[in-house]
Amino acid sequence: MSVGESTTPLGKVRGLGSAREGGEHWLAERVTSAALLLLESWLIASLFFLPSLDQRTLAEWLATPTGAVPMALFVIASFVHALDGMKVIVDDYVHDEGNRFALNTLLLFLAVGGASLALFALGRIAFGGAA
Repeated sequence: MSVGESTTPLGKVRGLGSAREGGEHWLAERVTSAALLLLESWLIASLFFLPSLDQRTLAEWLATPTGAVPMALFVIASFVHALDGMKVIVDDYVHDEGNRFALNTLLLFLAVGGASLALFALGRIAFGGAA
């Protein structure tokens, strides 16, 4: 420590670490990963126990609450996990702030749009619309 400084080396670095979002983001990725692992296991087991895999059987299965609700959760968790992963890639490798903002905004719109389309199709099947 030099003569004019009043802070210790520990005091200099305290508060200069993460942006207080890294831990939450890391945990959110792990939670969605665990949810997807469970939901993928459910999906594979459910498809395995169906009598056949034709369109009519799958539509009847997705029309039940035990098929539609976990499938909706699967769609939501998949798009949230994909968006989080792509945002990490953009934040790590795109250095221009304007381009980073534009790409993150585009990714958000694509994720919300894709999830909306998937949930709409699932809703049409589940509530008796055209299959």
